[in-house]
Amino acid sequence: MRILKFGGTSIGSVDSIRSVLEIVQKSHEYGENPMVVLSAMGGVTNLLTQLASDAAEGKNFTEGLQEMEARHFSVVKQLLAVKYQNPVFTRLKIYLNELEDLLQGIFNLRELSLQSKDLILSYGERCSAFLVSKIAEQHFPQALFVDAVQFIRTDSHFGSAHVNQPLSEQLIQAFMASNPGKLLFVTGFIAANEQGRITTLGRGGSDYTAAIIGAAMGAEAIEIWTDVDGMLTADPRIVRKAFSLPVLSYTEAMELSYFGAKVIYPPTMIPAFLKKIPIVIRNTFNPAFAGTIIQHDGGKTTLPIKGISSISDISVINLSGSGMVGKAGFSGRLFTLLAREQINVVLITQSSSEHSITFAVHPADAVRAKRLIENEFELELQANKLLEPEIENHLSVMAIVGENMKKTPGISGRLFHALGRNGINVRAIAQGSSEYNISVIIAKPDLSKALNAVHDAFFAQLNKTLHVFNVGTGNIGSTLFRQIQDQYGFLLDHNDIEIKVVGISNSRKMLFNSEGIDLGSWKEHLQQDGEQADLDGFVDRMRAMNLPNCVFIDNTASEYPIMHYEEIFRSNISIVTCNKIANSGRYSQYRLLKDTARRHGVDFFYETNVGAGLPIVRVLRDLMLSGDRIIRIEAILSGTISYIFNNFNGDVSFHDVVKNAQELGYTEPDPRDDLKGTDFMRKMLILARDAGYSLEPEDVQLGSILPDACIQAASVDEFYRELKAADDYFNDLKSEAAQGNKVLRYIGKLENGQVSIALEMVDHAHPFFALSGSDNIISFTTERYKERPLVVKGPGAGAEVTAAGVFADLVNVGA
Repeated sequence: MRILKFGGTSIGSVDSIRSVLEIVQKSHEYGENPMVVLSAMGGVTNLLTQLASDAAEGKNFTEGLQEMEARHFSVVKQLLAVKYQNPVFTRLKIYLNELEDLLQGIFNLRELSLQSKDLILSYGERCSAFLVSKIAEQHFPQALFVDAVQFIRTDSHFGSAHVNQPLSEQLIQAFMASNPGKLLFVTGFIAANEQGRITTLGRGGSDYTAAIIGAAMGAEAIEIWTDVDGMLTADPRIVRKAFSLPVLSYTEAMELSYFGAKVIYPPTMIPAFLKKIPIVIRNTFNPAFAGTIIQHDGGKTTLPIKGISSISDISVINLSGSGMVGKAGFSGRLFTLLAREQINVVLITQSSSEHSITFAVHPADAVRAKRLIENEFELELQANKLLEPEIENHLSVMAIVGENMKKTPGISGRLFHALGRNGINVRAIAQGSSEYNISVIIAKPDLSKALNAVHDAFFAQLNKTLHVFNVGTGNIGSTLFRQIQDQYGFLLDHNDIEIKVVGISNSRKMLFNSEGIDLGSWKEHLQQDGEQADLDGFVDRMRAMNLPNCVFIDNTASEYPIMHYEEIFRSNISIVTCNKIANSGRYSQYRLLKDTARRHGVDFFYETNVGAGLPIVRVLRDLMLSGDRIIRIEAILSGTISYIFNNFNGDVSFHDVVKNAQELGYTEPDPRDDLKGTDFMRKMLILARDAGYSLEPEDVQLGSILPDACIQAASVDEFYRELKAADDYFNDLKSEAAQGNKVLRYIGKLENGQVSIALEMVDHAHPFFALSGSDNIISFTTERYKERPLVVKGPGAGAEVTAAGVFADLVNVGA
């Protein structure tokens, strides 16, 4: 025997009722003899609650009654053959007339007792179960409507009655024995006390009805049919990556349900738990999906946790004072008081010094709990042995749950790393001795980010999502977007990384989309849908979106984004930048940014500051981290200057080489911006700082390439005239180098804490002798690479390689 329970959404419309009957039909075809337990139609219980409240307040309730009648009558007309409709209309009308009389009495008295409210609510299940049973009779002649008040007995605790399990089991078994072969459609949620008065079973009452009947009959399984694919790893409305769990233990399911998972309510599982009857959560609208089996054990799994649950709105009460220290019975006195007053405590934590107790309650109970504590401990408060209780509001509880957590090292470390890296402050922590659950209290605005970050951290088979906010859409930014789009599938398949560009800004427009901007048409969206650019507003919006695993990418050469770097780090957002200004300005700024990023546990990656896509910064960092000692660094880190001197040979003049380089786009509009060596100086300064030296820009000895007359020329045209006039100067340098079988190279050096950049002549024994094109090259001489230096060589400029360097840094964020 199987118990099939269908919730309100499963019978909320004509189509869904058809789906229910198909499920019952298939169960019957499989040779099973199911019993069907039904909730009220979706929304009807809330409607009845409102009608009761309106009547007690003297408001008109006629319109609500008409709505209820219309919903049920509409189903009859659409799903029941005309010749069978009148008896059903009559019975439903009787129910509705009884309900109207009851509401009128409440209206006249202006009083609504819990007993009266239970009776009003019972009509939701009565109407739905009767209606569906009559529709089913067309296909199953043995269908029978059953009101559960006939066999489920409770006490008189109206609103949430306690079931007399032994008596109910006897009555259920007797009823079943007297109705063999019947297909029963039973009202959920409602029961009766010993006097026959209607009671209700509280939250999750229809599930509870199914569990009570299933336990009494020793059912093979209890199937709870709802509108989701079983119990999921997290709330799918918040965590888009949440997925259905195939198996849960009773304990795991109860822990998840207690902390907010709405699929099933813990007390409903107790009868099944005691009889070890599996509970299966299925989706009425996706019946082919197997759903989740809740059973005695959690089954074999490699998942470190089973799920993440939460309560979105919670209040915390802090009680502290010296009068608590070593005071036996204090906690018992406190929590007995709260239990006596029906205040549910969600979470408790106490300091090891016994100086304070923190506990969480639902916000509606917080003020009353505080007042009760003040009355109970009035003498202690007056004697200053206790401080005034403090209420903190706007908090949430998040809990990770799973049997595999028990005795598994690193679980709490992974949890708090994910929270800390995303800047989520934990206000309180609780873990039971069973180790099935770790609960944390956090600020309510951080709940969505926390759930997504922790979900990514624990479910390694899922993709890690990086949320990118990019400033700068020039050559590098545009190329980066194309590279991300081209590599999207590869990163998902091979690196388990999903990159969502959720914010884009240039100097004119900015655009946001938390679901990700389409990189195939970002230009059109930015132009058509973007708002006026505002860098302050962009950063504020990025922080306000509060997404997990955020990365700010600076693809500009502007000083303005730099002003926000510290603020961005303090918001626990990583930065990837090709902008050199932050790291090549004053040393104090460089140090501040590095330290701020480290303190907040985020990444600051700037590989492209030095050699575009070449792995120079990362190689230096790895050498330092591994304990190697830098003896000397030599480098050519200007693709423009490299091209010029690599082509300054034979009969060609220096003037012509520079002119040709400009025409090919290798130089800035004013070639002096390259030939002065300022950009080269910034790169060497960054390397020196990363190597551990506290240098300022003026500490770099920058040798000149150009004669003073060229540098001081009033215009570009005049510069070229002066450069032509200096042909003899450059030809002499070239001739001198050639006589010694050497070549001219503009080389930066870091040695003994000193940085210098100068024009040198090197022979074939030097690693820079054979440099060609516009390549960059760097040589690391270290304790480990002393005899043969470590050399990195390759293209050091261009949108493709620079964007690739930014892309590589991005992929390594959080790695």
